[in-house]
Amino acid sequence: MNHISTVRQHLLDQMAALRAASGVEAIKQELDKAKGISELAQVAVNTAKVEVDYLIATEQTSTPFLEVPPDEPYVRQDGLPNGISSITRHRLQG
Repeated sequence: MNHISTVRQHLLDQMAALRAASGVEAIKQELDKAKGISELAQVAVNTAKVEVDYLIATEQTSTPFLEVPPDEPYVRQDGLPNGISSITRHRLQG
C-alpha cells in the first residue's frame, strides 16, 4: 500500500546506499539515483500538502495517505515500532 511511511523508508534506504557506495562510478550512479528520488519525494510532499489543504477546505479530519493502514501497523524493517531506535534491558543481579 502506498503510504507516507513507504516514501520515508525508500528515502532512508537510498541514503544508506549512498553512504555505502564506493568508487567514483558507483558514487556517481547513487548520486544520480538519489537526485531522482529526491525530486519524486518532493512531488509526494507537494501532493500531501494539497491533500491537507483539501481536508481543511472540506472540513474533513483524515486521509489514508497520512494514516497508518489498520491492517498494517507501522513497524520498521528492524522490527521496532516508529520512534523507537533501540531497546535496553536492565536486570537486577542478586
